[in-house]
Amino acid sequence: MTPGFPSLRLRRTRAHDWSRRMHAETVLSPADLIWPLFIAEGKAYREPVATMPGVERLSVDLIVEAAREAADLGIPAVALFPNTAAAARSDDGREAVNPDNLMCRASRAIRDAGIDVGILTDVALDPYTDHGHDGLLSDDHRILNDETLEVLAAQAVNQARHGADIIAPSDMMDGRVGVIRTALEAEGFKDVQIMSYAAKYASAFYGPFRDAVGSGGRLVGDKKTYQMDPANAEEALREVALDIAEGADSVMVKPGLPYLDIVERVKSTFAVPIYAYQVSGEYAMMRMAMDAGILDRDRGMMEVLTAFKRAGCSAVLSYFARDAARLMHQGNRG
Repeated sequence: MTPGFPSLRLRRTRAHDWSRRMHAETVLSPADLIWPLFIAEGKAYREPVATMPGVERLSVDLIVEAAREAADLGIPAVALFPNTAAAARSDDGREAVNPDNLMCRASRAIRDAGIDVGILTDVALDPYTDHGHDGLLSDDHRILNDETLEVLAAQAVNQARHGADIIAPSDMMDGRVGVIRTALEAEGFKDVQIMSYAAKYASAFYGPFRDAVGSGGRLVGDKKTYQMDPANAEEALREVALDIAEGADSVMVKPGLPYLDIVERVKSTFAVPIYAYQVSGEYAMMRMAMDAGILDRDRGMMEVLTAFKRAGCSAVLSYFARDAARLMHQGNRG
């Protein structure tokens, strides 16, 4: 039987900072973060993303510097996303399998620099198509699921060949995890992980990301026929189960904060590592509130990141990763 008041006063353990730290049920560290980075053409080039305050597109040489900073801060992995030039885009997204595309060049450069950081690469066609979709389109603008799988498999092998440690298919085509796993095994990349965007919703929170990779203004129609309905939860469990069965080493829920209930349900149902993506719209919303003085920057950032881990995440992809890691290092020095 649990004693009641006044024998039990829960405020006792909250009375001092040392006690609050000692009784913390969820502890956040830099190892719980993955830092998304946007790649651009050029050298020593950086360009602010207008809809994402504090986030920039970086040329490959600066991507290497960012990866080195991530490693120094204890962030275990960076996630790479290319801003492909318009001239390199096509209806079939053929630039995705070019061994000298932005993604491959950035991965190679990080590897050649000897930086001890994991490289996570996005597998989907939207950064490479002129229509902004994640897969191939028919003449009447339907997504060609099965035809897309072959291209995604070639894209994944291309990325693995040039240094990717974690292949992260974000396309939401049915069957793509199994096809990619088979292709990686056939090419000898048996140790390359797959982190599947297993429950990726057709969300309003992706807008700034699409601006960052240059696909937003190109999108023909919407992605509701392959990304998930925000109203559905049981379907997310089915998607996760399928991806695990096909060979995913870990799974992701995207977006993050509006879908913490999905994170918790996936965590309680499946014995696999669960990740969440604190997506561009979530980040932009918080940053704009911070810049306006409405939300305390450090407290707000850390509270939300802690919420992800409390819900069951193994780690979080977040544009706050570097700032949060810096803040944690400052606290440790204190």
